[in-house]
Amino acid sequence: MPQNLLEQLRTFTVVVADTGDIEAMEKFRPQDATTNPSLITAAAQMPQYQPIVDGVLIAARNDLGEGATDQAVANLAFQRLAIAFGKKILDIVPGRVSTEVDARLSYDTEATVAQARSIIAQYDAAGIGRDHVLIKIASTWEGIRAAEILEKEGIHCNLTLLFGLHQAIAAAEAGVTLISPFVGRILDWYKKDTGKDFHGADDPGVQSVTRIYHYFKKFGYKTVVMGASFRNIGEITELAGCDLLTISPQLLAELEATVAELPRKLDPDTSRAVPLERIVVDKAAFDRMHAADRMATDKLKEGIEGFSAALVKLESMLAARLAELESRTPAAV
Repeated sequence: MPQNLLEQLRTFTVVVADTGDIEAMEKFRPQDATTNPSLITAAAQMPQYQPIVDGVLIAARNDLGEGATDQAVANLAFQRLAIAFGKKILDIVPGRVSTEVDARLSYDTEATVAQARSIIAQYDAAGIGRDHVLIKIASTWEGIRAAEILEKEGIHCNLTLLFGLHQAIAAAEAGVTLISPFVGRILDWYKKDTGKDFHGADDPGVQSVTRIYHYFKKFGYKTVVMGASFRNIGEITELAGCDLLTISPQLLAELEATVAELPRKLDPDTSRAVPLERIVVDKAAFDRMHAADRMATDKLKEGIEGFSAALVKLESMLAARLAELESRTPAAV
């Protein structure tokens, strides 16, 4: 009987669920899972996850005391909420969960390192080993430097909001565990900029990840590539063979429902034969290459602002929920 695309993809790529929806993970049983502020905010609004949200809020109130403002409690709770979802997710997935540092710290190396250590400490306290957690950090120069420090401490990092080869090389040189180049967001930018549509191997997001994959395999980097942010299954099939791909539940379902031949497009042996020049990416080169890449400049800025806005929304939602809980059951909080 012919296999569906998802079954075939799993034979040469680690499939990761790009969601905070635990029920979706139970359905598709991915190896790993990734979350981000937008996904956690969406999941936190689902009725089935209200007990998780309420439990985190109550614990945060108890830890900070009655004198703390609802906003202060909400701020602490949002930091813990991603970890609460992460722990639930790790009851399902056998591999790793990615938990993101506050996007508002993206240009602050020291603050990023401090929050990453705090996240890992909370997972450690829950008995979850570091090999099951990836700290997600935006691929700014400051974020990459933070990841370099953390990796030396045995804290594994996932460099996200990655749009350019310069970001990828800098991350690999820093020894990060994994990078997440954003395929669909690159496509979005080029469609808007050119007024054209792109398909298959012509998709600029697909081309970007393919170039990064070839570069990493050619020069023997240990950092693995996880394509992310897909708009259609065509982007996914064009990257079949990439180390990992993180895919939304909607596209996982579409892959599962499609029976067709899936040829492997990316392979380390093929990549090693690709003629490439090695590029040195120090701070000056990073800044120069980033400034010259309008797409990467625009999308990194937009991504950080978007995730930051999602956190503000989540904090406001948590503060409102806390006020509701305290008005209903003041003695329990």
